Amino acid sequence: MQQSNAQLREQQHLRKAELVLDARAILAEGPSWNAQQRKLYWVDITGGSFSRFDPAKGHNEQFTIGKTVGAVVCDASDGDAVILTTRDGFEHYHCGTGKLTPIADPEAHLPENRFNDGKCDSAGRYWAGTMQDAEVDVKGSFYVLDHDLSCRKMVDDVGVSNGIAWSLDETQLYYIDSMKQTVTGFDYDVSTGTISNSRLVIDFRPEEGFPDGMTIDSEGMLWIAHWDGWQVSRWNPLTGQKLESIYVPVAKASSCIFGGDNLDTLYITTASIGLTEETKGDQPHAGGIFTCKPGVVGTPTHAFRTDKRFT
Repeated sequence: MQQSNAQLREQQHLRKAELVLDARAILAEGPSWNAQQRKLYWVDITGGSFSRFDPAKGHNEQFTIGKTVGAVVCDASDGDAVILTTRDGFEHYHCGTGKLTPIADPEAHLPENRFNDGKCDSAGRYWAGTMQDAEVDVKGSFYVLDHDLSCRKMVDDVGVSNGIAWSLDETQLYYIDSMKQTVTGFDYDVSTGTISNSRLVIDFRPEEGFPDGMTIDSEGMLWIAHWDGWQVSRWNPLTGQKLESIYVPVAKASSCIFGGDNLDTLYITTASIGLTEETKGDQPHAGGIFTCKPGVVGTPTHAFRTDKRFT
């Protein structure tokens, strides 16, 4: 049985996430941590923008794209450039010039779809999936953008493509389909960027809300944001066991990533979509960025690597 926000708040043993940026985003998601810059990159999907946030200065720099942006990763060859997943596929964006360059759009024939969450593996490949904007039919897929800028479809029949993480030994890829409320595991070959042998790792249906964005810590445990669940939770992917939860004072926790100099801070994105000033009630900072120090360190965010030049 699902718990209400009031019931979750009454569980005093739960750690609480604290607001670090009152971003007022419509749908904050797709976070990544740039260790060199010491900045958090994140997107506002519905707001059609991405931002880079400097926690030390409390400054958030926003870049408006003008269309849905599902995720953002840094360009390994240019510290002022990023690779986005948008409604039009994978695109390169230069923060200094504002130039947006298309890379690959594998679903140009599906205008009702858009790209959603994405993340790079340690080799610098960009993994990201799609979903139907209306979230009615299962029409999404899961793709990987390779170093040569070619795009491969890896999984089809996806409802809402979301969280991605790799095991510490890089032999497993974990993947969330929010619509199906599952975390799937695949055997993963880092040398070729291929996956095989899918299996159910976590059945999320008994949980509060839907599984959304995800990351993995240095002990190999998964952290999953609960959309409509007021929390992020920690899971053992080998047993499917839920280990703990951190209360988030927003119903729609959307994703999480470890950051900070020691990777000991968990950054949590949230959404205000569907709320008005009159209906925010006990979540006045919906759409904000929250943090918590869960007592475990995370794993690094990787940038996209290519030998190609963007002009």
